[in-house]
Amino acid sequence: MSNNPSKSSTARGWILLSLCVGCFAPSDRFMKYLCCFIREHGPAPNTGYSKYIEQRLRRTVKNGTRHQPPSYVELQATKSKNPIVLAVTFMDGTVKTVNADSATTAKELCDALADKIGLKERFGFSLYIALFDKVSSLGSGSDHIMDAVSQCEQYAKEQGRQERNAPWRLFFRKEIFTPWHKPKKEKIYPDRKLFLAVWEEDLAGLAAQQYYVDHGPEMDVDKLEQSLHLYIPEFEMKNAKGSNQERWLQLVMHAFRKRFSQNQPTTMQVKQDVVSFARCKWPLLFSRFYEAYKFAGPALPKNEVQDVLLKVIIAVNWTGVFVVDDEEQVLLEFSFPEIVCITCSSPTPDGTESFTIETIGQIEYTFQSPNSEDIKELVEYFLDGLKKRSTFLVALHDYKPTGNIHLSVRCFGYKYLMPLQHSHNDVNTYLTFKRGDLLILSEGITGEALSKSQFVRGENTRTGLQGNIPVELVYIIPTIKKPTVEIMDMFVKRPEFESPMDKQVAIMTNANSARPYTLERFAADNFRVPSRRTTLTINPRRHDRGVPQLWSHGREPLKAPLLKKLIGKEDPSREAVIAYMAIMKYMGDHPSRRPRTSTELTDLIFRGPLKYEILRDEIYCQLMKQLTNNYNILSEERGWELLWLCMGLFPPSQSLLKEVTQFVRTRPHPVAADCYNRLQKTLRAGQRKFPPHQVEVEAIQHKTTQIFHKAFFPDNSDEAIEVDSSTKARDFCIRIVNRLGLSTPHGFSLFVKIGDKVISVPENEFFFDFVRQLGDWVRQNRTIRDGSYMHFTYQVFFMKKLWLNTVPGEDRIADLIFHYPQELPKYLRGYHKVSRQQAVEMAALILRARTRDDKQAPLAQLIQLLPELVPRDMIKAYSGGDWKKLISSTYSGSVESMSSEEAKIAFLEQIAKWPTFGSAFFEVKQSSDPSIPDRLLIAINKSGVNLYNQETKERIVNYPFTSISNWTSGNTYFHMTIGNLMKGNRGNRLLLETTLGYKMDDLLTSYIKMLLSSSHNETTASTDIETDIL
Repeated sequence: MSNNPSKSSTARGWILLSLCVGCFAPSDRFMKYLCCFIREHGPAPNTGYSKYIEQRLRRTVKNGTRHQPPSYVELQATKSKNPIVLAVTFMDGTVKTVNADSATTAKELCDALADKIGLKERFGFSLYIALFDKVSSLGSGSDHIMDAVSQCEQYAKEQGRQERNAPWRLFFRKEIFTPWHKPKKEKIYPDRKLFLAVWEEDLAGLAAQQYYVDHGPEMDVDKLEQSLHLYIPEFEMKNAKGSNQERWLQLVMHAFRKRFSQNQPTTMQVKQDVVSFARCKWPLLFSRFYEAYKFAGPALPKNEVQDVLLKVIIAVNWTGVFVVDDEEQVLLEFSFPEIVCITCSSPTPDGTESFTIETIGQIEYTFQSPNSEDIKELVEYFLDGLKKRSTFLVALHDYKPTGNIHLSVRCFGYKYLMPLQHSHNDVNTYLTFKRGDLLILSEGITGEALSKSQFVRGENTRTGLQGNIPVELVYIIPTIKKPTVEIMDMFVKRPEFESPMDKQVAIMTNANSARPYTLERFAADNFRVPSRRTTLTINPRRHDRGVPQLWSHGREPLKAPLLKKLIGKEDPSREAVIAYMAIMKYMGDHPSRRPRTSTELTDLIFRGPLKYEILRDEIYCQLMKQLTNNYNILSEERGWELLWLCMGLFPPSQSLLKEVTQFVRTRPHPVAADCYNRLQKTLRAGQRKFPPHQVEVEAIQHKTTQIFHKAFFPDNSDEAIEVDSSTKARDFCIRIVNRLGLSTPHGFSLFVKIGDKVISVPENEFFFDFVRQLGDWVRQNRTIRDGSYMHFTYQVFFMKKLWLNTVPGEDRIADLIFHYPQELPKYLRGYHKVSRQQAVEMAALILRARTRDDKQAPLAQLIQLLPELVPRDMIKAYSGGDWKKLISSTYSGSVESMSSEEAKIAFLEQIAKWPTFGSAFFEVKQSSDPSIPDRLLIAINKSGVNLYNQETKERIVNYPFTSISNWTSGNTYFHMTIGNLMKGNRGNRLLLETTLGYKMDDLLTSYIKMLLSSSHNETTASTDIETDIL
């Protein structure tokens, strides 16, 4: 097509290239050159053909290479740039049209059809293509639709027809049901006519049901006679001699009266009955079929020629896997409960794929098939789905909860000894069973629960008793119906069998691998001597000698602490036992009710060691014990969650630190490395005061070791800041300062807003400790009537708190985000003493500050905006019209030419000239001093505590911080003593009524602390200068 002088030839060349890219894509190396050629040398841009070819190329890259040449349908569509319109027939005779292209797969077409009719349950529906008397399933996978169309056209050509006239048709129907299928009101089910050779009674019943669907509950012989040829297959009508139509009329009417004379179901119910009948009566008809060759296994009931592979058909349906010959005779059947596993081997050098089915009886059959992976995926999907829904278990080992049991379990060719321990008080809660017993899960529990807990509740069908069942000792039978006696006998005869939990132990160490570090040596010197008990063992190890290992995982609640140093210490010992039980419940090693909150169990675990230092090593030992030789992945995951939380709260003692460090550094678990890092941070930052906060617990439960907390700012913006268990309020502030680019953190503070209270966080407090303490305090002070647990929400704010050396204009970011948004509300509440002229000038600045730079100020609405521009105590100083005139006049001068940010800084520069700049204001009442008004405005700033007249805004008195000797606060008061208390001088006491006493208390403490710190720094600096001079 390059430099081709013939337009006709060039056009045909582009059509061929379009067909080519619809079949296969070029190599990655050549892709960019082809795309460049199409864009630069393609047909005229106004035709859009270049984009059309590129789109076809992208679709081919996405869906893969075709296996057949382009069809006639594709050629015509490519010439006109139109999509291929496919007509698909449903089983009720309706036809739906869908658009397709050369790359369209069966899955894409099935999804499009399902969307068109609103089909919700899509599994098992497939496309079929028919030509003459041949029908082929295209499935619902990655097979290309146009490949099938191309094959049909080629076959039609072989039969002497033209490709364009090949009479292929597409159908959409149910191909296969799931074993747990329940008929639903899906649009694909109605009006399904089953033209099948069946017994007369069944066929008459189906015909009666179809008549009921078509004509309703009233039988009309004339209508039945007219419709009979639609209900009864033609070959059945011709089989018998005599009046076949009359005989079938009688059979159908009899079946109709029998089914519908007493009961008149809805049409939908009848349709569902037809589907259920067909599904159960002819399961093979609703199978997915695959061609295969028998490769290995016991002989089939078919003459097999030596050294010649027997060709068979593998049929997978809702009842199991069938091996069928070419005459549709079933040679072999595997029901799902019989199948232990299905595996697929790697392709041989010549590309041959094979799969193997293993049964309960340890019999293996191997088949070769190009669809081996598809068969494996489908069978595994059914097995997994059945196990999740099954309520039937089989016991793999004898089990009697009479104390400590050590069970030998074989996994991956190695034997492991698993301790199953229970306290004598709990023995009655566990179920006794023997190997091969059928166990039925309690109502509401299914096999899916076995992957989420250590125990499930069920009943032993042999004894009729109920209790808790350890999940390691059972196998989920993949069935939703009670298994037959033959199936149960197979389990008993099988020499050994792995439980679902055994298969999860994929990283168990063998003799040749490095062993993770344990507490075995430490326990020999520091743990108490375990009590001896009569122990039932199955294949016990010699060195165990029936004595439980205290340093290794167990399921028996402790009756005494692990460490010898706790013996004789009653309260810490009791806390240790409580903590261990909570650890077991959290890890799923002991049955328990579902906790009300995510922190209920972690509180029980960590409150004790935070209260008693001697308990901290005990908790570390308990956690490491439960993580040693723990064969249950779910339990181990939860144990690591607890160890992660523990290492963020407090470190172990020096004597245990080496053990803990070795323990986490020799473990391959992904959380182990982060645990080590957390421990190092805790060693540097110190221990916490409170158990983990809900945010910490839920973070590790969701496998997130990074926690981002949102902080809100006065200008209504916010940032997500990373925090961890060792983050203190000071660290939080510095991270925000660095994120925003502020010049200094001095004067800024974190605040927590909970309900109507805003409380400052002390800079040396651990952030999560403070929030946790605050939440506990709120719960203690609020009554819960229904006994439920009260959840509270809080927000974290970052604001300017202390205004010591604040100069507007020096830190523009701080001015815009903090200073202006914090000072504006105080100004509008009327806390500053302002003249009329100042109020007008400030209103103009505020108006400019709130107006976007690309917008005009809303001068026409000034009267409505006055409360947002003028202090509330000055609004009546002028009429609305006068305010509008004065503000507009001032605004139209120099203010209008400012930017919004410049106006905000100008506003701050004006307020900074006033003595009340940066003050925290409090409206209070007082009755202790008759010489001053009852109502006061208190302003706390860098000059001290200032008393103002609320009406006139005149300052009454100033108390510098150096003159304040004492103060106290409560929920309704703030008391302050001024003067020297030495030599019996009582000083002057100021008694104030306010609900914000806690804020005044915090501000005084913070200002005095900062002033003392500044004074100390100045003294130190002066001493350094003098030393330099000397």
